Amino acid sequence: MVQKAKRTKSGSAWMHEHVTDPYVKKAQQDGYRSRAAYKLLEIDKRDHLLRPGMTVVDLGAAPGSWCQVAVQKMKGRGRVLAIDLLPVAPMAGVDSLEGDFTDPAALAWLEEKLQSGRVDLVLSDMAPNISGVMLTDQARHYELCELALDFAVNWLKPDGGFLVKVFQGVGFEDFRTQMRQAFEQVLIRKPDASRDRSAEVYLLGRRPVAARAGAQETVTSR
Repeated sequence: MVQKAKRTKSGSAWMHEHVTDPYVKKAQQDGYRSRAAYKLLEIDKRDHLLRPGMTVVDLGAAPGSWCQVAVQKMKGRGRVLAIDLLPVAPMAGVDSLEGDFTDPAALAWLEEKLQSGRVDLVLSDMAPNISGVMLTDQARHYELCELALDFAVNWLKPDGGFLVKVFQGVGFEDFRTQMRQAFEQVLIRKPDASRDRSAEVYLLGRRPVAARAGAQETVTSR
């Protein structure tokens, strides 16, 4: 009985926070599908990630607010490939797959869409289904981050970028080390739209080392 009451109280508190959240209200007014849009908007304003003509891959895309921002910033010139376990409602300029990024079929779909072309920007807002066991959830989250990083390193252009959601705590420093090995520059971003109490931050990797090395090898071999 006590546990049931506690869950109800917690759920009520979350609902109150959600409906009174200024970013939730602003998203409704501005026509964005979720408050997460303002996280990407703020990071883009600072780091100039999005520009017309880009190819963007959005991992963990539902409900699609980051896709909305990308399409908006690219001004109708460019393409977004989006994957999520949940459906992303159709929008112009976005090809989406309702599927599991960890499934080889999802990677095959991306490869078919890209047709050997390279990607300008990989976005990852993925998170695992929460079990309630912190260490387990943290480990599962970083497994997804590592898969996203591996995809980014293999598909980004030499001047490409990778923006990934992470949580400070167990696994954070190890993953940041992997990012530093994979990119020439790695930055930490905590947008205002991320709740203060949340351990959520974003790592931004720019100019993948492997892609630049591959480009150099190609030039040398000619």
